[in-house]
Amino acid sequence: MTASPAQSVAAPTTQPGGIPQSYAVPAPLVAALTRRLITGGRPELRTVVTPMTGQALYELPCSSRADVEVAIDHARGAQRAWSRLPIEHRARIIMRVHDLVLDRQVQLLDLMQLESGKTRLQAFEEIADVALVARHYARAGGSDLASKRAWGAYPVLTRAETIRQPYGVVGIVSPWNYPFTLPIGDSLPALLAGNAVVLRPDPQTTLTALFGAQMLADAGLPDGVLQVVSGEGPTVGQAVVDLADYVCYTGSTEVGRAVAQTAARRLVPSSLELGGKNTLYVRSDADLRRAVPGAVRASFGSAGQLCVHAERVVLHESIADAFLADFVPAVAAMRLGPALEYGVDMGTLVSQRQLDRVQAHVADAVAKGAQVLVGGHARPDLGPFFHEPTVLAGVTPDMACRNDETFGPVVSIYRVRSDEDAIALANDTAYGLNASIWSRDVRAARALARRIRAGTVNINDGYAAAWGASGAPMGGMGQSGLGRRHGPEGITKYTESQTIAAQHLVPIAPFGGLDDRQFATALTAGLKLLRRAGLR
Repeated sequence: MTASPAQSVAAPTTQPGGIPQSYAVPAPLVAALTRRLITGGRPELRTVVTPMTGQALYELPCSSRADVEVAIDHARGAQRAWSRLPIEHRARIIMRVHDLVLDRQVQLLDLMQLESGKTRLQAFEEIADVALVARHYARAGGSDLASKRAWGAYPVLTRAETIRQPYGVVGIVSPWNYPFTLPIGDSLPALLAGNAVVLRPDPQTTLTALFGAQMLADAGLPDGVLQVVSGEGPTVGQAVVDLADYVCYTGSTEVGRAVAQTAARRLVPSSLELGGKNTLYVRSDADLRRAVPGAVRASFGSAGQLCVHAERVVLHESIADAFLADFVPAVAAMRLGPALEYGVDMGTLVSQRQLDRVQAHVADAVAKGAQVLVGGHARPDLGPFFHEPTVLAGVTPDMACRNDETFGPVVSIYRVRSDEDAIALANDTAYGLNASIWSRDVRAARALARRIRAGTVNINDGYAAAWGASGAPMGGMGQSGLGRRHGPEGITKYTESQTIAAQHLVPIAPFGGLDDRQFATALTAGLKLLRRAGLR
């Protein structure tokens, strides 16, 4: 079964938000935003190009290690006053971010698309996500961070209270694929918890992050509490990891290991969201009218440059032919192209490096016997880094795309005879980030989900259901990382617990004339009594 390649669309002649057809970002906007960067007097300049066309967008001033040291120092000074503000005050600022993100979305969407190459709808996912995260933590963060009381050795006479203390300066190193969600969405709970943040966004997408930093300032965030530095990971990113009091890193598993090692040597905590090789399973009872478009979205969102997207589609053999009869034409019908407007289904890869990886995985699979059901080719007629959404069948363990993360618009099809086989295949990976199950029997799907070793499992959705649940934690198992974002863990991770205990009336020691033996005997009797009473 094969299908013709995906359709193309032309770029519009007039762009929203005042961005000209040349795709150059207006110079006044670049100047206003880059003034927020911490850089020396004569910084090195990097030319940032749009992956949509390969044309230059703007010149980015780059920070040095000395600049990172300055940013950390300024952030540390500002953090002390920021952490003393009532959390209600901090929450009001975070809630204002919610409103500004929605109000200023047009220009922000343009920037995200120009820097990352994704479609407008997929860029809007980031708008919605940051708004959801801001609203969630502005309302729930105070409860998540509230002090908690516990019984001590002597009920009533011993009172212990646990409070949360911010670490100080949180260093966030974020990648290019989600240029607004990852730097700003991760900063919001860190700031609400009373930390300052030093943010190093990827050089390809720094302007989007700076736009978010400006919105935080406009929302009332005091000067110095959020510092932004720019530059490559091995230099500027490494300096942030070397100097921050807590490290939040999103990126590859290989680099994540190095970040963890650096943090461990310093006895500094870290959270790491890393790679994935995610499975989407269509059960025998699935509603194919929902599963087919859902699998298209899950497989090719952001051109596959999404850590939680599906790279394996596993089909129960009883519905496999029917599913593919609709899925392959649906992929072939996807609309590709560079356009700053809604209506495009898939954008471009971000760079030649990403295109090379995708082409290498496809070529390796074909050379070893895989069949291309649809796609399989680069599309230089659309832009320098475009690649067709590609579906492969007959993938075997000796092919690179079987176990290695492709991080592009390539999905492999597997047929299984049972739910047991599907679970075994989903767990046959070193990664454990996300999974998806499609079934009319949600109760049965939930039971299967508990057996998949992945941080999130979506039922009748590819990834948005779990990701959009801001009150529930999201993160990876195995080689997919450590720690969680979202939910209570997404804010408490930025704090240390401190226990303050007060002892009243009598000491936890012999008193009232009791000798050591008598004290031990009395305490033994008391502990047994508390056990029988069911007290903790």
